[in-house]
Amino acid sequence: MPLFHVHGLLAGFLAPLFSGGSVIVPLKFSASEFWDNFVTHKANWYTAVPTIHQILLRNPPPTEIPKIRFIRSCSSPLSPKIFHELEKAFNAPVLEAYAMTEGAHQMTSNPLPPAKRLPGSVGIGQGVEVKILDKDGKEQLQGSEAEICIRGENVTKGYLNNPEANKTSFTADGFFRTGDQGKQDKDGYVIITGRIKELINKGGEKISPVELDNIVAQHQAIAEAVHFAIDDDMYGQVVGLAVVLKDGQNMKEDELRSYIASKVAKFKVPSKVSFQALVSHSLANDDPRYSLRMSCPRQQRARCRGEWWHRKCSKKTSPKPSYERAQHR
Repeated sequence: MPLFHVHGLLAGFLAPLFSGGSVIVPLKFSASEFWDNFVTHKANWYTAVPTIHQILLRNPPPTEIPKIRFIRSCSSPLSPKIFHELEKAFNAPVLEAYAMTEGAHQMTSNPLPPAKRLPGSVGIGQGVEVKILDKDGKEQLQGSEAEICIRGENVTKGYLNNPEANKTSFTADGFFRTGDQGKQDKDGYVIITGRIKELINKGGEKISPVELDNIVAQHQAIAEAVHFAIDDDMYGQVVGLAVVLKDGQNMKEDELRSYIASKVAKFKVPSKVSFQALVSHSLANDDPRYSLRMSCPRQQRARCRGEWWHRKCSKKTSPKPSYERAQHR
């Protein structure tokens, strides 16, 4: 993980040093050199985003699999499919965690064996209180979906010179609003169902893109699936799907729609499907939904109008800095 990213800086670098461990810092990530570095320097765990995990799975493994204490995944949702593939390929427990800059990185994590690891969940609170609260700050019943909120010593006290953000980002009793929607099971394990702003609102029906991603990715012909919102004059938004097929696999759009329709309610079936050679990812933030949405013609036109307006105004005055909450990292 790059050290300019809170995942790499805190979880991959400072936390191991603080606990008395040592850290291997290669010049860059290289799948062909990763395992040589791991074995040569006698590493016993690593942390990465799902993009890196998938790259390692698609490249030749080491001749002899080293003894790995655990594999950590964070910064973006890890599908249960990749979770199981990692554990099988590298014979090590996978610990999916949940973190963000405002929480000094880690907030929840699946625990080490023999405690339970739950694929599709980011685990239980680590040094923080976790509650599922509605927009009024009221705690929801177990299993109900609302905003994931946290409180603890490692959580930021606020944003510098931004009183409006501070007002909207905290509840009356000091819980920080993460901007993520989720729920907790009976054991307190947190399941993230999507960014609140990323939920697809189709005619008033709220659709979680993460839920759909995990369902579609279970198909044996599919390597990756990413759902996103597309603006629509009738419904407000409809579901779009970008899908990458595995090598040597073929599938028609109607076949894919039928498969999805057999798994979900009718209103969740994608209105538009795009088969792609790959879906663009960043090694730091593994969530391509925004770029996919912006690639649609209607969003492109709106973006161009916005850029033209900014160029016109910037000749007269400098734009004020905008506030944008850091998403889970």
